[in-house]
Amino acid sequence: MDRTAGQKRAGLGGLTLYPQIEPFDRRMIAVPGGHEIYVEQCGHPEGQPVVVLHGGPGGGTSPAMRRYFDPAHYRIVLFDQRGCGRSRPHASVEANTTWDLVADIERIRTDLGIDRWAVFGGSWGATLALLYAETHPDRVSHLILRGVFLMMQRELDWFYGGGAGAFWPDLWQRFSGMIPDEEQGDLIAAYHRRLFSGDFVEETRFSRAWVGWENALASIESDGQTGEAPPDYARAFARLENHYFLNKGFLEEDGQILRDRARIEHIPAIIVQGRHDMICPPLSAFQLSQGWKKADLRLIPAAGHALSETGISAELVRVMDGLR
Repeated sequence: MDRTAGQKRAGLGGLTLYPQIEPFDRRMIAVPGGHEIYVEQCGHPEGQPVVVLHGGPGGGTSPAMRRYFDPAHYRIVLFDQRGCGRSRPHASVEANTTWDLVADIERIRTDLGIDRWAVFGGSWGATLALLYAETHPDRVSHLILRGVFLMMQRELDWFYGGGAGAFWPDLWQRFSGMIPDEEQGDLIAAYHRRLFSGDFVEETRFSRAWVGWENALASIESDGQTGEAPPDYARAFARLENHYFLNKGFLEEDGQILRDRARIEHIPAIIVQGRHDMICPPLSAFQLSQGWKKADLRLIPAAGHALSETGISAELVRVMDGLR
């Protein structure tokens, strides 16, 4: 394997990312429950394998996610989780749980003939990375986590119960104000009724509101203006995310990831966290790292939640270069 630096990295809006590359392999993998998962590989076919887990649930992958890895060294595996991106059926929550996704990751690994791989994930992708590692600890060489979300009730209460709304009262009023007063006690359930009403127009309207609230708070530089998300993307993102949150991530108990952390404490982990993350506040990353000797928590001072934040992107590239 070529362990020298790959293509010269290119600046993009002050960031230092690797140049855009095209996949050398694209495929659809049939999985139980009637889903087909879109999977792509790019970079070095015999390189150090890394799987990239996108956020949401329901966010899907993008070509920009390939640019954090030296393509001369890494074999980069990306896939769209059930119900979103190029996976089919679109926006479907049938046979779509956390444990289905964990099984899908393992199926992809075996189908591609990979023994162990680094797991790279942010936000919900970090949740999924941790749960996959706790389920298959012998298959994970490193964990690279960003914007940690532990799928705990206090995190849902923060974002959908008014915590973040105290910092963005105007946007919170717009998001929560779409729901009648008598349903304000549980906005996740209230939105669920409308996102799954069967009325496509209503589902799209509430999907855009759901996505808009999250997107507006993603970047530290946000002015709160996000525009309207494309209807297909918004509907998949909102329905899937709401479905997972309504079901508490399909976990056995609140705090399960922290409960089972001992299973993965032998795995080196690097956690990149925005100090001013309004979607996934730093408390979860801090609690996850406490007492984990092989975990390295890196708090980025002037950064929010988004993968594209300048400081977060630069640190993630630095991390992946350091693992070569």
